[in-house]
Amino acid sequence: MTDADVEHVLVVPTELFHSIGHFQGFCGDVDRYLDTLFCPSNISYRPRPAMEEDPTFKQLIPYVIFRHVGPDGKVSVYQYSRGGGSGEKRLVAKKSVGIGGHISQEDGEAQDSDPYHDGMARELQEEVVIDTTFEIKLVGLINDDKTEVGKVHLGIVHICDVAEPNVKSNEAEIEGNGFQPIQALLENLDGFETWSAICLKALFT
Repeated sequence: MTDADVEHVLVVPTELFHSIGHFQGFCGDVDRYLDTLFCPSNISYRPRPAMEEDPTFKQLIPYVIFRHVGPDGKVSVYQYSRGGGSGEKRLVAKKSVGIGGHISQEDGEAQDSDPYHDGMARELQEEVVIDTTFEIKLVGLINDDKTEVGKVHLGIVHICDVAEPNVKSNEAEIEGNGFQPIQALLENLDGFETWSAICLKALFT
């Protein structure tokens, strides 16, 4: 397989992230980071297999959490489990509240494209069916250098507020999915992938 046959994903140098301000866990100060991280001179598209093993680069990953607030004010969040066909084998069988994935070189090829938001929209369309009105807002970044997966990724966290809890899986790899009361999720953080556990604690406690 040649380099041209491999998916190329959007990355930034880890050293750049550290120069802005390294953190472990969740950071709500998005304005401090995003302009620099997305500056065209700082991003590149590199072969995904190599980037999964190279901590000198961070793959930028949109991470969208679906939230529903009922008429009674009770909050529920969409959760799912990753099946065996998941693209990230290191996260299989873990529960998650984040929908998203890599920004591919193809997301930036169209004229006047917005690679990040186009890539996020593509990932949402691929992974879930949203049968309700919704509003997405940027709420923070997530970094976890304590795991092998986390060392090579930097999450950009969004909350998607849905008018009705009508979100369902569009992929066989997304199993056991549906909205659950936030308190039930907070009581079972050990069952979640690290990014989800960090986000749940940071955003909902």
